[in-house]
Amino acid sequence: MNENVFKRNELLAQKVIKGFESRNMSGYYAANKEEALKLALGLIPEGSSVTMGGAMSAREIGLVDAVKSGKYNFIERENASTPEEKRKATMEGYDADYFLSSANAMTEDGIIVNIDGNSNRVSMIAHGPKHVLFIVGMNKICDDVDGAMKRARNVAAPINAQRFDINTPCKKTGSCMNCKSPDTICCQFLITRYSRHEDRIHVILVNDQLGF
Repeated sequence: MNENVFKRNELLAQKVIKGFESRNMSGYYAANKEEALKLALGLIPEGSSVTMGGAMSAREIGLVDAVKSGKYNFIERENASTPEEKRKATMEGYDADYFLSSANAMTEDGIIVNIDGNSNRVSMIAHGPKHVLFIVGMNKICDDVDGAMKRARNVAAPINAQRFDINTPCKKTGSCMNCKSPDTICCQFLITRYSRHEDRIHVILVNDQLGF
């Protein structure tokens, strides 16, 4: 990465972290994926129960593989063989010690924006698991909430739609059409502006392009 970009990201991250602190959330900066993984594992005590939403960024830094292979109780939803098993794992996840997530977008003053289809991810961010650990690339940072919402709807959602066997306008056009398609993945919007519970929300900002 260009040295000037690296320095800019480092300075911007400190601004965002101050925003988190003013919102009763904890922020950290990692210079690379390896440092982010080390930070994340340092926050999750061995023996913890861990679950996750569709956190591509957590996968990209190696956190999901590390938790699955480590001394943790990973609550697996994706490998459920029946809808009943998937629901059981989902409900168990609401009582997990740690929920791994990412963000669709984030503001420079520490507000986190997420869009969800089935809404298990945003509901667990809002309430349930004892701790929420976000892994967020610096590419997700936006000027303000309006910019973050635009990014979530016009960048994150259309890219995410490509992953699934669904039929939405954004999958065909590459941008949000404000649809009401039966397949829409934009059912719930969550803006996290403050955490009432101290030590619940932790965010690791990574000096890299992570997720989408």
